[in-house]
Amino acid sequence: MKTTTGGKAITGAALGILMLDARFPRIPGDIGNATTWDFPVLYRVVRGASPDRVVRRGGDGTLDTFIEAGRGLVADGADGIATNCGFLCLFQNELRTAIGVPVLSSSLMQVPTVAAMLPPGKRVGVLTISGSTLTPAHLQAAGVPPDTPIGTTEGGAEFTAAILDNRLEMDVAAARADNIEAARALVKAHPDLGALVLECTNMVPHAAAIARATGLPVFSMETAIRWFQSGLVPRRFPAPDP
Repeated sequence: MKTTTGGKAITGAALGILMLDARFPRIPGDIGNATTWDFPVLYRVVRGASPDRVVRRGGDGTLDTFIEAGRGLVADGADGIATNCGFLCLFQNELRTAIGVPVLSSSLMQVPTVAAMLPPGKRVGVLTISGSTLTPAHLQAAGVPPDTPIGTTEGGAEFTAAILDNRLEMDVAAARADNIEAARALVKAHPDLGALVLECTNMVPHAAAIARATGLPVFSMETAIRWFQSGLVPRRFPAPDP
């Protein structure tokens, strides 16, 4: 029996994830925690792409490094590439063009699809780690309407600072409280919201708590990646009995 691997260096993992160069704690649910997934993934850290540089400084000078890392993942065997920072939507077109496989750069890319599912009169709200640096250019790159309500954990006690300042310790309870408080404030300010999309991949561990606190469906980079993976590796079903 012949086998075909397509020249891949590593087989069995169709999804590659480009990681920021960070050292903050990655708890279960975090995109960068391998136990989050029930399917294999390939990781590659993009050296020099710190959270501060990507989120607060627009990824200044890192595009070529992301492209090189993405190509490396494809050479290793990835059929599709995701990233672990929603702000990388700025690089979406460049990454998909240069890497040559499907690229999911940001959770924000879900906003148009989620909006299309909602009843009339309802719209999507976005929760971000850094409202002050999430620009109209980011929204445009991800296909997010410019009038989309935006909430942020910026100014909270723990979450934004722990991630963007790349601290080695994080108070998880305080970080979750920041997320819940920001989500509640967003919903209170915009009672027409029908769903939330979490921009930051590090918000995933708090998604269930946000949903309970707001009563709304919550979409995140986890929901986006699971959908993406299901296309890269469609589920196999047994043939029906004759």
